[in-house]
Formats: sequence, structure tokens, C-alpha cells
Amino acid sequence: MPLPTPSPPAQPAVVLLSGGMDSAVVMALAREQGFAVHALSVGYGQRHTSELAAAATLARTMGAAAHKTVNVDLRSIGGSALTDDIDVPLGQSGSADIPVTYVPARNTIMLSVALGWAEVLGAADIFCGVNAVDYSGYPDCRPAFIAAFERLANLATRAGVEGAGIRIHAPLQHMGKARIVSEGLRLQVDFAATVSCYQADDDGRACGHCDACRLRAQGFTEAGVVDPTRYR
Repeated sequence: MPLPTPSPPAQPAVVLLSGGMDSAVVMALAREQGFAVHALSVGYGQRHTSELAAAATLARTMGAAAHKTVNVDLRSIGGSALTDDIDVPLGQSGSADIPVTYVPARNTIMLSVALGWAEVLGAADIFCGVNAVDYSGYPDCRPAFIAAFERLANLATRAGVEGAGIRIHAPLQHMGKARIVSEGLRLQVDFAATVSCYQADDDGRACGHCDACRLRAQGFTEAGVVDPTRYR
């Protein structure tokens, strides 16, 4: 009797994992698609470092093939309520302006680091959790940015010029928070292990008042599900 043909090894993919609910759902989606997830977290000088501890827990419990944290000191340039001595706004401002929680160049830098690791791994796929619906107005969460970065990736790398190319996946881009919650529940994501708050304390407990907390709570309410967030 002939031996069964072994299954080909899963293709690697780099998944940006912040420790928040969106990136946890993205990692689950990448695993569902059969990728060997290489989770990448970035310490960029954010105040809410408990999200990095959450990312490490998620990577371990959700079956990541590897998890790496890279440190980039964006606090040294400031310019954001998440990295500078600027108060995090509490409550919805109603302004159409880009909020002070926007971190200059953050997603560009994170995707660039992910791109470098993907080349080293021989991975053609990078996943990120950006969202253009409930995204607080950040310009680096818009579809045009993702499309432009993918073009850059295929112009600026050996994999893009000589290999199979690089694909940037943003599967949550057009989902509202309620749908993201529903997808996470379908994929059995442990939302209690995630940290979304812009000023979470060292134990990951949320303030309940910032934009990130408001959007998260609204998503769970609209999905008809109890939010497991721990509050201070």
C-alpha cells in the first residue's frame, strides 16, 4: 500500500499583533486560512504597554508559530497623545479632524518592519488589523494607504522584484465593530485577553472613556454580546 502523501507545510504569514481585539481577530482569520502565523508586536513608546503583554498571551494561546516584539522609539519624536505628554481625549469629540491619538507614521513603520521579517521568512503575506469604518479618522487606516503600501512593498523588496510578490491583507478594513465582534466569536477569540484602551493600566484595565473604549463597547452592544473588558 503506498504511503499517504504528506501535507505541504503551511505557508508563513506575518501578522501585526497589537494585543487589541482587532488584531486578535485578524490573527484568527489568518490561521483559519491555513497560514503559519508569525505574530509581530511593536513597542513604539506607547503609554499602554499592557497591550504588549496581551499580545504575548494571545500569540501563545492562539497557536502562533512564532512571536516577536520589535522596539521602535516613537516617543522620542512625540506628536501623539499615545506617545507624548498630551492628554488622551475622554468622550466623543464629534470633530472630523484627525484626533491627537493618531501616532505619526506608526502604521507605515509597523508594516515596514513586518515587510522586513516577511522577506526573511520567505512569506508573501502580511496581515494587519486596520479598519476604515470605526477607525477614529486615522489616515494610515484608509484603503488608499494599504493599497499604496502594497505597491511600495513590491517595488522596494527582493521578494517583490524577483519573487512571488508581497500581499498586504486588511480583512477588517470594511467591517464595523459589531461585525468584528461576531467574527471573533465565530473564531473563538478570547476577547477577555485583549487590551484596547488608549490608557490601560499595567494590569490591562481600561478607562472606559477614551475613543478606543467607546468604539469597543459600542461594537459589543450592537452585536448583542457582553463586553468582557475589565475596567479600573
